Amino acid sequence: MALLRIRNAKGSNSTEIEKKIKRGNALRQGSVWRGSRWPLAWLLFTLSVCWLTWFYVSSLDSDVTETLVSRGELVSSQPRVYAVQCSEDYDNYKRYAGCTPQTCRRAVTDGVVTREEAQLLRRLAERGLALAGSEGGASILDLHSGALSMGKQFVNIYRYFGDQVGEVFTEEDFQLYRAVRERIQAVVAETFGLDVTLMYLTKPTFFSRINSTAAKTQHDEYWHPHVDKVTYGSFDYTSLLYLSDYGTDFTGGRFIFMDQNGNRTVEPRAGRVSFFSSGSENLHRVERVTWGTRYSLTVSFTCDPEHAIADPSLP
Repeated sequence: MALLRIRNAKGSNSTEIEKKIKRGNALRQGSVWRGSRWPLAWLLFTLSVCWLTWFYVSSLDSDVTETLVSRGELVSSQPRVYAVQCSEDYDNYKRYAGCTPQTCRRAVTDGVVTREEAQLLRRLAERGLALAGSEGGASILDLHSGALSMGKQFVNIYRYFGDQVGEVFTEEDFQLYRAVRERIQAVVAETFGLDVTLMYLTKPTFFSRINSTAAKTQHDEYWHPHVDKVTYGSFDYTSLLYLSDYGTDFTGGRFIFMDQNGNRTVEPRAGRVSFFSSGSENLHRVERVTWGTRYSLTVSFTCDPEHAIADPSLP
């Protein structure tokens, strides 16, 4: 009986029910557009922000006029060398015959360090930096002084971790490090026409690990333009050994020479060595890393024996 009553009610009110269904469908269809206005507005806003961000980032390097060496290229026979006019920075320091830059250059080679050696050095850096690391996007490990990023400060890895260092590094690690340093020093001397015995390793010489984490201190702000000779004084020649690949291990992070008539960039490749005279003729910066992790080893040279440092060794 109850079922019968329902059916009868449905039949008697069918016209009214159909009207309500039609009205409800119309309302739902209308609500789709009204409800989609906010998502649509948000989508348009998001697209606008993305475009503006892309435009801003692109504009930072819109004057890149030349890629000196791309990641896909292999410069294995002789270094690719670019002459630049020397700055007056060297006049502010004592000159050393046979060493102080007379002809200034920048150069790139893939023929000094193998990719396998770069991989071994990267693992060395990873093990050391795994002990601590910066809270921001840039961490350093200096095997000479022992400096290691930890949070917002630095500690001496040899003192802070003591005997544990012997479990992290091996004598073979340091032998490879010295051998690679010697080869880099030799190619710098040959390219600049120097007596290799008149140039010395100097500080800071260090591993760096850079990722996209926001900077927490000024030490994390690696992207500012700078001149090594002005920043450190003792630098006469700067070299960088890349331990990871641009576009594969990380994005952003290209090395950029900032010239008056435009920017010129070097794309990192594991085993690649980029080197140059350290004065204002080679003003440079590193792009912000936007994804992944960039590893490199900065190896610095001076003509002043008073600023020479020794190769690192296990304590």
